[in-house]
This record gives sequence, C-alpha cells and structure tokens, in this order.
Amino acid sequence: MNTTPVNITPVNITPNTNGLPGISELETIVGALLTLGLVASVAGLVLSAIVWAVASHSGNVHIVGRAKTGVVVSAVAAMLTGGAVALVTFFSHAGAAL
Repeated sequence: MNTTPVNITPVNITPNTNGLPGISELETIVGALLTLGLVASVAGLVLSAIVWAVASHSGNVHIVGRAKTGVVVSAVAAMLTGGAVALVTFFSHAGAAL
C-alpha cells in the first residue's frame, strides 16, 4: 500500500462584485425587496393591531387570538427582513471560518 501523505492545497475563493454582469442591478432589486418586505410587515402589524383593538372591544375572543398572532407574525417578519443582511453576513463569516 502507498502510505505517502497527500498534499492538498487550500482553495481561496472569496465573493466579488464584478464577477458577473448585472450584480449592481441585482443588489438594487434585493434592496427594493427588503423595503417592500418592511412596508408589508408594518402594514400587517398596524392592521392586526386595529383588528385586535376592535375585536377586544366587541368581545370576540377568537378574532382577538387571531389578531395577536398577526401582530407576532408581522413583528417577526419585520425582524427577519431588517436583519437579513446581518444574518447572511454572520453565517458567511461563520462558514468562512470552518
């Protein structure tokens, strides 16, 4: 058997912004989608809070529960949308450290 150690050279590839055409346009589109996601989250939060208030005033417990769920889902969606860049950056650095 051949017991000679194999020398493996490490791969050193990093993301770049000029590797493909249209990257700047894609960044603009993703930024617009982040804005749209935040606007939709705020709209969902406001509508759910209004429904929560009206249903609570009218004594409809089922709708109150659904509206509370809407408030929580909208808040989590806003958190994930706003933190998407930070999350991707964190996991990109964590993956590069492996």
